[in-house]
Amino acid sequence: MSEKTPLLHYRLTSSDSPPANVESTHSGSKDKSVQKLGVVFGVVVPTLLSMFSVVVFLRIGFVVGQAGLYQSIAMFLVAYFIITLTVLSICAISTNGALDAGGAYYMISRALGPEFGGSIGIMFFFANVCGSALYVLGLVEAIMSTFGVPEEAVAGPHQVLPSGYWWSLLYATTLLLLCFVVCLVGTHIYAKAIFIIVIIVAAVLATIFINFFIAKPIVVVLPNSSGLNSTRVSTANYTGFQLHTLEGNLLPNYTVDYSTGATMTFTTVFAVMFNGCTGIMAGSNMSGDLKNPSYSIPRGTLAAVLTTFLTYNLLSLLAAWSCDRHLLQKDYSFLGDINVWPPLVTIGIYSSAMSAAMSNLIGASRILYALAKDGLFGGVLALAKKTSLSGNPWASVLASWLLVQVVLFAGKLNTIASIVTIFFLLVYAAVNLACLALEWASAPNFRPSFRCFTWHTCALGILCCLVMMFLINAIYAFASIAFMLLLLMLIHYLGPISNWGYISQALIFHQVRKYLLMLDARKDHVKFWRPQLLLMVANPRSCTNLMTFINDLKKSGLLVLGHVKLGLLDGLPSDPLPSCYDSWLSLVDHLNIKAFVNLTLSDSVRHGVQNLLFITGFGGMRPNTLVLGFYDDCTPQDELQGKILLSTGHDLDAASPTADPREQWSPFFPYVRCAEELKDLPDHEYVSLIADAVKMGKNVTLARYFNQFNRVEVLESGMKVGGYRGMTGPFVDVWPLNLLQPDSRGYVDTCSLFLLQLACVLKESRAWSQARLRLFLCVESARSLKEKEEEAKKLRVMLKKLRISAQVQMVEWDQVVALHWQRREGLNLVESAQNVERRERPDEECQEDGFQAFPNNDALLTDEYICAVNDLIRGQAGPQPAVRFLYLPRPPADTSRYRAYLHQVEVLSRDLGPTLLIHGVTPVVTTVL
Repeated sequence: MSEKTPLLHYRLTSSDSPPANVESTHSGSKDKSVQKLGVVFGVVVPTLLSMFSVVVFLRIGFVVGQAGLYQSIAMFLVAYFIITLTVLSICAISTNGALDAGGAYYMISRALGPEFGGSIGIMFFFANVCGSALYVLGLVEAIMSTFGVPEEAVAGPHQVLPSGYWWSLLYATTLLLLCFVVCLVGTHIYAKAIFIIVIIVAAVLATIFINFFIAKPIVVVLPNSSGLNSTRVSTANYTGFQLHTLEGNLLPNYTVDYSTGATMTFTTVFAVMFNGCTGIMAGSNMSGDLKNPSYSIPRGTLAAVLTTFLTYNLLSLLAAWSCDRHLLQKDYSFLGDINVWPPLVTIGIYSSAMSAAMSNLIGASRILYALAKDGLFGGVLALAKKTSLSGNPWASVLASWLLVQVVLFAGKLNTIASIVTIFFLLVYAAVNLACLALEWASAPNFRPSFRCFTWHTCALGILCCLVMMFLINAIYAFASIAFMLLLLMLIHYLGPISNWGYISQALIFHQVRKYLLMLDARKDHVKFWRPQLLLMVANPRSCTNLMTFINDLKKSGLLVLGHVKLGLLDGLPSDPLPSCYDSWLSLVDHLNIKAFVNLTLSDSVRHGVQNLLFITGFGGMRPNTLVLGFYDDCTPQDELQGKILLSTGHDLDAASPTADPREQWSPFFPYVRCAEELKDLPDHEYVSLIADAVKMGKNVTLARYFNQFNRVEVLESGMKVGGYRGMTGPFVDVWPLNLLQPDSRGYVDTCSLFLLQLACVLKESRAWSQARLRLFLCVESARSLKEKEEEAKKLRVMLKKLRISAQVQMVEWDQVVALHWQRREGLNLVESAQNVERRERPDEECQEDGFQAFPNNDALLTDEYICAVNDLIRGQAGPQPAVRFLYLPRPPADTSRYRAYLHQVEVLSRDLGPTLLIHGVTPVVTTVL
């Protein structure tokens, strides 16, 4: 050959093209006779052809001539160490159950989920498209270097092809059209040709090895050694096996690369050499056509890797032993010059490049078809799903061919070669990540039969692939990772829900379980108390406003939505609750709240709530506060009517997905109760819920009038809600005094402090950060102004110690309290004496389960007094608050007084707007660090 093929046009010398002879298993018309490939022709041969490609013909001399034999062997050891780590991950995943067609895309998407799988699949597709164009253009330049007419020099007798950009594009288009026809007819043509190709490559390799032993010392004329008009000829020696030649090639001698003019270094030589060591996934990507993928992939891939490793090192040794340094550095195609029949090496280069181009093209089409079948990009790839009667995805082949043709217009692809290699390395890193995630998740179903791997090999494989990416080109590495993350976000937010399983869920479960075991309830301290709320919901249709508010109230705590379904399992064919969870979780997503859902089946609401209070939570994450809607005669309002569930696009009134969003449908939630319908919960049982929670050491909160609460208006229209005298932000009114016990004056009991703490927690949440707390201090008008100020000052001092910012307002309530004392004076002596005696001896009150009951005060309260207190609350000057916090007394020990207790609480909170009535039983504040 008078002209030598430049090295850097073959920078990407191996392709990880998905199945070269795979008919996708997505097609129902697939010919089952195609799936007859075994270890050799199914995995070993494709992987060998992909890894050898043209590197074995053009790169050995370059690596040894620049780096020397010692560093060359070290480079191969490092490179094969990196790819072997990925091979171990491939073998592990491929032996963990049935493997469908799709290769790397299938492995990654089914292990890491659609986001990673889709993004890596797209990048793998573009890598194969560019790789196919790269090999076609490389083949064109190899042909032109031998048969093309030089632009300025005198043409030889065999140089007959016209040269130039458009002529080269024409040749490339013709070769690509040939590849397109083969892929369009069917992959069985390539399957038949693969045997011929491997024979050609094996024959060329055999002659190369033989020539090292039989060729006599010769003088080789070096290419591009002089100017066009110079008669000077530069030569180098092939010495045969000589010890002094080997000694001269042991150490590195980095010089200028004659094909590019760039000075070589260890890094650049290693990056070029590493490109030829990839291609390890060509066999695993043929999983759809293998008889037994779990058996063939690990054995075939490891055999191919070992074969290429030994071949590269043996060729390096033979070249260093027989060729002087000048020949290796100045003639990268020296193997043809010393061959018995030089054109044989050229034939090997042409055949390997052509097979690699076809393999990349057909692989790109299969990836595109798999992406289209999975529907990750909606209707964008809908046309790519079309197949022929034999199952060949002709539309995907056509689209891939068109994209390769577009890339051909770029002409020189030295830059694209690095990008493609980085894309392949990113795929390898993703495969290692998939195996690492499966191993770390400790899922019982991940038990591959191939066990020669650990999480250490997976993590090291990821690290090595990333290092190689940045070693080849840091800018392109950053760009490829950014492109992958962009695709990942697009699929995450716009892609459909898949049923492949999400490895993230398994990893989260593993970590949460570990940390829950470390969360010891015995180490709880009041300094780190946080609200952990169990919100009981009868029908979510009438409670969405309350759920969004309680979500703000929990701040960084725990929120559990509880629901009791009435019934007994004895009379049912199966548990009805699992089918309800999808609807509840969809509602949680729709409301954008952070909450768990816990449902129970019980014969009564009271027993169901008891069960939830007993069993909800794990370890130190258990509800400490029960939140109930108020028991009154208000007709529930349907707050979900006409709403659309964003995650599915379906109307909440009509249907909701069950197991599969595309299959069966069931009503989201029953419609709200009409005014004429009876409640499922009697009034005395409602009070029993409060009493039960207090006995169990749980705080209790009753929420009333939250059907009038509009979170958007309250938070976004702060000027409207709290715009009073130039102030902004909603107001939150706090009444820490037990208003149903007018002779009590304490503000520092456990319940009052719990009420203050909840109000402070609400204000500290991000949405309510602009809220203003107003604390109302009830005083007697008969007291002097100094005494009133002193009492207010004590309250402000306490608030300062508790780090609670609140505005203290004094309220005179003498007239209201007077109504209570008038009632006492009007009682007959016997009843008055009994009640006074009961109040004076609280220790003799009924004590149940170790909880001491509060003294009953309801017999002394009249509706007139409670209405006066209600008027007092509503009559406060200033803007209307967004929500009120009131003190909730403990239910009476005498169950016969439950109805009277509920009546008093109802009158107290009547027409107050959104109100929380709170009873606290646990200390929640501290003044020390």
